Amino acid sequence: MNIAIVGTGYVGLVSGACFAEIGATVTCVDVDSAKIEALKKGVIPIYEPGLDELVAKNINAGRLKFSTSLPDVLNDQQIVFTAVGTPPDEDGSADLKYVLQVAKTIGEHLTHYLVVVTKSTVPVGTSNKISETIKAELAKRGVDVPFDVASNPEFLKEGNAIKDFMSPDRVVVGVNSEKAKNILTKLYKPFLLNNFRVIFMDIPSAEMTKYAANSMLATRISFMNDIANLCELVGADINKVRSGIGSDTRIGRKFLYAGCGYGGSCFPKDVKALIKTADDNGYSLDVLKAVERVNERQKGILFDKLAKTFDGNLSGKTVTLWGLAFKPETDDMRESTALVIIKKLLEAGCKIHAYDPEAMNECKRIIGNKIAYYNNKYDALANADALILLTEWQEFRLPDWDLVGKTMHRKLILDGRNIYDYDDLTEHGFEYHCIGK
Repeated sequence: MNIAIVGTGYVGLVSGACFAEIGATVTCVDVDSAKIEALKKGVIPIYEPGLDELVAKNINAGRLKFSTSLPDVLNDQQIVFTAVGTPPDEDGSADLKYVLQVAKTIGEHLTHYLVVVTKSTVPVGTSNKISETIKAELAKRGVDVPFDVASNPEFLKEGNAIKDFMSPDRVVVGVNSEKAKNILTKLYKPFLLNNFRVIFMDIPSAEMTKYAANSMLATRISFMNDIANLCELVGADINKVRSGIGSDTRIGRKFLYAGCGYGGSCFPKDVKALIKTADDNGYSLDVLKAVERVNERQKGILFDKLAKTFDGNLSGKTVTLWGLAFKPETDDMRESTALVIIKKLLEAGCKIHAYDPEAMNECKRIIGNKIAYYNNKYDALANADALILLTEWQEFRLPDWDLVGKTMHRKLILDGRNIYDYDDLTEHGFEYHCIGK
């Protein structure tokens, strides 16, 4: 099966490599010529465990190709996936200009039946706009070429994306024709031979499913962060509360961890977009508006704890940050808590030392050399007045506390992910603060 994927960002590149791995001939398309030339050489622009090996393997096998021109490859394909960005506008709505540009290009050049599948996260009703755009361009050409539009939202977790794609717990597909359903069934069957977990539905429901899923997970996170903050005030322990409520099968144990706020490319953007969709339709999603407010507040909670510890006088203090990415196993800093903390620390007159296994180049790209970057976690602690843990990378879980204590100026730790043990740290002479205890 020949497929094209427009967009070589996180979703597009992972999807392309995985489809190629099961035997499809995949062409990934991007207008960025420098990016395409780098990809042809196996140079990956993002960090995702195992992706570089998977891309190189399938390039060498001739199943994964790259192009800067959709028109050049369009009519060799059975399916075209749109995986371009849908960045939020100032009002929170998803910007569809890239999605609709792909649709326009398809309409301008299409000569035979094609299934046009949206993988980008888009608001309900976008598939109708895609269909109308293609039809308008076909009409301008005076031709009537059949096509189908489908919705196939992705549910990949950064840091675990290849496994998520190759062994999905479900695949959601929105279609409006049996022909499109049959083609997409054929495409996904190799991933799900033992248990075919493709959930077919109408297109608006598929579009809504992605937003609703991410918003539900964001809601659980903000709820637990709110409860954690209350635990601190009343003398309860959020970790014990989590264990207690997570044992209820109606609730479950996932996404119940308190911390210093969620970030990334999905949750913040999708919550905003769903709120805007509701507002546009005359309905207020009050729960999600509260979720968003709680998360924004939570991103500053470690700074507030630090300021309280120093009686509000942080000027001249050296603060070390362990972790910059919004989560482990990625270099993605979009909407990361680190960006909020760095801004607040700089405004307070702090010196900042930072270390992250993968995200330091991305941090340099975003904020430049306003902070000092170090090649390992211990060097970053030199003469630090405080250590703030922001990202729970594996290498941060069991440090040499004796070495940490000798390196720091003041033995103060603020744990934004609750990965350390209070008794252990107090035995080593540290002042320790976490979330919800």
